[in-house]
Amino acid sequence: MPWLLKSEPDVFSYADLVRVGREGWNGVRNYQARNFLREMREGDLCLFYHSGAQPTGVAGVARVVREAYPDDLQFDPASEYFDPSSTPENPRWSMVDVAPVLALPAVLTLQTLRTLPEWQDSPLTRKGSRLSVFPVTPEQFGAALRAAGVESQGDLLGGER
Repeated sequence: MPWLLKSEPDVFSYADLVRVGREGWNGVRNYQARNFLREMREGDLCLFYHSGAQPTGVAGVARVVREAYPDDLQFDPASEYFDPSSTPENPRWSMVDVAPVLALPAVLTLQTLRTLPEWQDSPLTRKGSRLSVFPVTPEQFGAALRAAGVESQGDLLGGER
């Protein structure tokens, strides 16, 4: 199943993911988004979305390389994501690890996504939706890549479950 992950590029960008090669997607503090993280499977592809940027949009494609496990920041009192109610025996928050797959030739803007019929009923294009992690349909994923100018998706999709 494909996914969309949002990150503010001044906090962690797609270029940062390429630079480090693999990163834990931690700090998610919304229960619905956390539940989506727990549904992700190794090999799942993710559209890496830059939010809070000019322009906002999809910057690249990442792959889940480690399924959900306890978010390390929930136990760190120095972290803004610390949760004193969470314990190692009963962790409340989860994270996954992702790795880069493909940087898009240019950011696929939210404005462009809104013009694609496949994206008309997406949480991303609906007003008021603020989820940082959510599933996208294979049709939405494919339409986004085509709109970004990625013509050959066979190799990319070959690793998807």
